[in-house]
Amino acid sequence: MYDPLPTLLRRAVKVVALEETSGDPRNAPEPSHPSFAQLVRRGLLHRIAAGYYALVPGEQIGQAWQPPLEAAAWGIAAADDGPRSVSLMGLSAAKAHGALDASLSAGVIATTRSRPALAFTDRRAKVFFVRRDPARLRIERHTTALGPGWITTVEQTMLDLATYPQLGGHPDEARAAVRGLVAKADPHVLASLATAQHRQGALDRILEEV
Repeated sequence: MYDPLPTLLRRAVKVVALEETSGDPRNAPEPSHPSFAQLVRRGLLHRIAAGYYALVPGEQIGQAWQPPLEAAAWGIAAADDGPRSVSLMGLSAAKAHGALDASLSAGVIATTRSRPALAFTDRRAKVFFVRRDPARLRIERHTTALGPGWITTVEQTMLDLATYPQLGGHPDEARAAVRGLVAKADPHVLASLATAQHRQGALDRILEEV
């Protein structure tokens, strides 16, 4: 039987999108390809959302492992569109930048195409996709638990949170994240970026928060 594990281990993105079969209605769906279904049964793949499976780290096999929400959200988008086309943004970027301590029920990802929000199956949370070309954002390299990718910079994240505080359904946390990022931001870069992206209103709200 074909063994997909060596190929998965070489992938930059440790999430794979797979067609599922309902199988026994008493059980959760599993990949339609028998080789991938076997990896799930062996605990080598973990189902994070309908049709999306994360490769379980070797040291976590046999344990109740799940990837961090931000990594899982990024992995879903990167599995479909490639890691160069997606970026952590908004609440997810703020969390990765260390501006939020609390666990959230939403991941927010910038991607190049429109798509509806997707519910996770391993937790009570959703990933929200925002159609924005990462090439037009201020982004920097960032390594998640599921592969290397991109994240909006501190300054870009602040402007996004101030512009769309409701995105992801946690407006209070979005405002708190803005305050938490102030000490990490370069005020000159922030002002310049606000001017370039025509977000003076967002900059004013940021200044009001601090």
